[in-house]
This record gives sequence, structure tokens and C-alpha cells, in this order.
Amino acid sequence: MGLTKKEAFSKKQNEIATFAKAVAHPARVAILQFLIKHKQCTCGDLVDELPLAQSTISQHLNELKAIKILDGRIDGTSMFYTINKEIWNKADSTIHQFFAGFQPSIF
Repeated sequence: MGLTKKEAFSKKQNEIATFAKAVAHPARVAILQFLIKHKQCTCGDLVDELPLAQSTISQHLNELKAIKILDGRIDGTSMFYTINKEIWNKADSTIHQFFAGFQPSIF
């Protein structure tokens, strides 16, 4: 596997890219919006809501879990997902600071 050269960039730049990647697919945006509205869900809830196969939804859930923006809790045979508030707030702050850094000049 080739190098991604992530180490050539700052920690902050890598954080921005990681959070941006989390919302870089409309399915992951839809998953996060569903969780914002419903507070928790299972993969089955998302299968009922989104026009995607269970395996595809699982793949997107794994992407979100990989950056820890989702927490998972097992209850019986089901995994319940919730938004990790600490990581969500960090993502919000990081992305906000990135966009706030641009000050358009008035001509």
C-alpha cells in the first residue's frame, strides 16, 4: 500500500480532512441527520429509511465509527448507534474554525 503522505500535513489539516470525509458522502450525511432527529438507531432502522442495502449502510456506519463520531451499544442482538457528542463538538469547532479563517475582502 502506498503512502498517503498525511504526515506531510499538520495535525489540524488532517483533522479537517477526516471530519470532511465523514460528511463527504450523502449516505453518511443522511445517517447523521437521522441520528440528529431520532437520537439513536439500528442498522435496520436505516435500511428502512434509506434506499441502500444493509451491507452498504453497515459500511457507512463503519466509516463513521472509525473516526469515533458514532458510538455503538449492544442490546441483545442489536447494535444501537448514537452520535458521540464530544467528537461531534470537536468536528463542529474544527470545521467552523476552518471556514471562519476566510475573511472575504470588500471591494
